[in-house]
Formats: sequence, C-alpha cells, structure tokens
Amino acid sequence: MLKPLKHSLLALGLLSASGAIADEVKVAVAANFTAPMQAIAAEFEKATGHKLVASFGATGQFYAQIKHGAPFDVLLAADDTTPARLEREGATVPGSRFTYAIGSLVLWSADAGYLDGTDAALKAGQFRHLAIANPKAAPYGLAAMQVLAKLGLSEAVKTKLVEGQNITQAHQFVSTGNAELGFVALSQVYKDGKVSSGSAWIVPDTMYDPIKQDAVILEQGANNPAATALVEYLQGAEATRVIESFGYKLP
Repeated sequence: MLKPLKHSLLALGLLSASGAIADEVKVAVAANFTAPMQAIAAEFEKATGHKLVASFGATGQFYAQIKHGAPFDVLLAADDTTPARLEREGATVPGSRFTYAIGSLVLWSADAGYLDGTDAALKAGQFRHLAIANPKAAPYGLAAMQVLAKLGLSEAVKTKLVEGQNITQAHQFVSTGNAELGFVALSQVYKDGKVSSGSAWIVPDTMYDPIKQDAVILEQGANNPAATALVEYLQGAEATRVIESFGYKLP
C-alpha cells in the first residue's frame, strides 16, 4: 500500500523527487531580482519538489514587515546591510547569510534612439522627468543619487526627479513614457548579454557603492527544509547561470 501512497503524494506535489516530504518556502525578494527569481523559482520547484512563494518589493519595506512579524522564511535583499542588520538583531539563522548577486545600475530610456551609450543626454538635461527608486528604501535609488552627485547634477535635476516606491515602479515610469529616462537595475532591461529594449548607458560601477545583494534565512525558516534547499540552490550552477544572464556579477 505504501507505493501507491507515494505516487499520490508526488502527484499532489507533497513529495519531492528525492522522496522527501515537500515543503513551502516564503521568500521576500528585492524588486530588481523579479525576473531572475521567477526563472529560478520554476527550476527550483522542478529540482526539489518544494513550493516557492515569492513576494517582490523594496528591501526597506521588507525589513519593516519582517520586524512586524511578516511570515517570510528567506530574504533576498537588494543590499548587504539589511540582512546584516537583521542578523545583528537576532532575526536570522546564524551563518546563513551570503551574497547571491552584485547588481549593476543603468540609465535607461524606452526610446531606442534617446541614449547613445553615454551620459550625454543626462548632462544635456533636455528632459522633463528622470525616474529613480526611493533612495531611502531602495539601494538602486541610493546608487542613482551617488551617480548624480559624482556628475555634479544633483541640483540641476532635483525638480525633474520622479521617485518610484521601488525599482519596479521606477522602471514602469520609464517604460510607460511618464519619464523620458531613469536609473533602473540592469537586470530589468538586460537579457543574454545585451540590453533587450530601448536605449541605455550602463553606469560604470566605479561611480556608486557596490550593490552587494545578500540573502539570509530568517527565524521563521530555521526549521524549514525548503528554506535551506533554496539557499543551497541559489549558490549552485543552474541558479548562478540564470543570475549572470540578467547582467549581475557574482561574488
């Protein structure tokens, strides 16, 4: 009688291919990592049998939610400071934090002829709106402000800035034409070695602090095999191949 039961559990998605009971992992994912995570999630579920439930948003907001008891097992942040802070506050599984990706900033326009691969259009200032993510909540927004400061443009563009709640909203402002250009994550407009649409200036990484993106298992995930399986999978060959294909660097 055991064999039919095992097969029925597999069919229901309660048993993994390895024979272990499948679990669910709830993951808070930085908005810039949306597309890579969606690709990784599908392969992770196939490989492990575990179910992955992802929520996407700003890292700063996730921190507040986690501190107020939000039921996340794993955090994939857009920075390395938030996971480290949670670690110091005793809200994580000790030793589980690691850098899963290093992000890149890009100035992007949905108009294929707007940017010429340099910062010329930004310096010319012939635009009405420049989109960025909220620099207080999103590391890519902070990086954008660092670039503007290095170029001496902070004051010149001050009245033209439109802030998205997170990097997804900043990208939406540009993709819908509500802003002629904006600073977004390279991963949002990059696939398989090139910018996939519009026009862009890939900002030299010497112009902003490194965007080290750390992951960590949270307290709730301490006894969840699916949480452990996910952080292991993220460091494996299949996941890192996907991560690099979206323009991220690896540590």
